[in-house]
Amino acid sequence: MSKGEVVILNVGGMKFTTFTATLKRYQDSKLARMLEGGDPDFRVVNGQLFVDRDGSLFRYVLDFLRTRQITLPPEFSDYDSLMREADFYHLPILVDLLNQDRLKQRLEILEVRFSLQETYSFFRIFCSCNSTIETLAGRITVSAEQPGQNWNHSLSANRLLVPIPLQRPSHHDLVFQCGTDYSAGDEFSTRYVSIRPDQRKLINGSNVLGLLVDILLREGFRLISTRTVSPKEKIECYTFERTRKNELVSTSVGQEGANANAAHFKAEKSQSKRK
Repeated sequence: MSKGEVVILNVGGMKFTTFTATLKRYQDSKLARMLEGGDPDFRVVNGQLFVDRDGSLFRYVLDFLRTRQITLPPEFSDYDSLMREADFYHLPILVDLLNQDRLKQRLEILEVRFSLQETYSFFRIFCSCNSTIETLAGRITVSAEQPGQNWNHSLSANRLLVPIPLQRPSHHDLVFQCGTDYSAGDEFSTRYVSIRPDQRKLINGSNVLGLLVDILLREGFRLISTRTVSPKEKIECYTFERTRKNELVSTSVGQEGANANAAHFKAEKSQSKRK
């Protein structure tokens, strides 16, 4: 087949169209050998080259062949399966890139401490990733009624609320409260909390906690534990975790790396034959 010829691949029922030059980018790969009719894993079915593999993962393999980069979405986690596919197609350089990418993952721990008192609630959020705290701080708004207003009255559109800055003890945590703390000695003692994209101004701590948990779950966190830190002070702790990357991963390889990995693959093949 000429390099400019178009090929239709059927990978596990999913169809892909590309140039033969793309499939021949790495001469020792199964895809390159398949074009020469020398690979028994591929069959010609209805004019298409069929292979019984995972088509949803092959799109990452094909994208790598086209761009010499591996670009995965932030939520991607099925590295073992994708590396098996890369190994099946005899693409050791892709396996190496996936291993590098996997090292960029990290486990993010977020903890919410919640204290429910009679008329107010106290929140302290800690996270191992300070960028998550910065994001939450930008979405959480605490506002208070001006002195002299009765907090028992229903909140109306013309009621004047004054923004209250969140407390930031460190880069990794933030503190806020809602409701009315009569012992605080603060002229703005009645506080409401909003968490974007929700537009409500909530005064009840349980409602704020429910909204916060719902948002964290939608953002990819999972609840791994709940515990009572201090029964006397009514402090509960909710711990969440998620696996995240530093950024959208786009890892590329240079030609020297490609040649080195091809040579490494050839050496492995010759050793296996000697065995």
